[in-house]
Amino acid sequence: MKKINPIEGYLARFPATAAICYVAVIVGFLLTTWFFLSDFLERRQALAETSDVLGQLDGRKSSAKGSESTILTGSPVLEGPTVTVAGATLLQRVASAVTRLGGNIISSQVDLQGAQSKNGFVKVSINCELDQPSLQQLLYDLEGGMPLLFVDQLVAQAPETGMDALRGKMNVSILVSGQWQGAK
Repeated sequence: MKKINPIEGYLARFPATAAICYVAVIVGFLLTTWFFLSDFLERRQALAETSDVLGQLDGRKSSAKGSESTILTGSPVLEGPTVTVAGATLLQRVASAVTRLGGNIISSQVDLQGAQSKNGFVKVSINCELDQPSLQQLLYDLEGGMPLLFVDQLVAQAPETGMDALRGKMNVSILVSGQWQGAK
């Protein structure tokens, strides 16, 4: 006597049920494959976008706004025969970065007598007007270039009313420091 599996017996008696189960399994496999492929393609696209951004940041490629491509060359410390010249170099570097991004400098001050000046650091404080998208580019330009500069303090105030609100310019106060190598 031959024993018949209860599932085989049921499917043998009802072939339509067997066909429906077969189609359901095939559809399940196809849906699973489709979900995995779509997830794979989304991750591949995200990786390509991230690689483009990383390449732009690493190579300092020009962006859509047409900023200049800069190669990191030069000394990592501020150069100059005196601390005054080094302070002027730092002020010129920060001021040129602000004006290149379309900002207006309101005031500036070089601190040569601060607490960190004994360690060879020179500080510059600049108050300027700058639009919001350019602020991130300014910070990257200052901290990503040569000489090595550090943003010690940043205060940004959104425009309240008047012409600044129409132009979208923020009042930005930034304190930047760099190390002076000293007299050679």
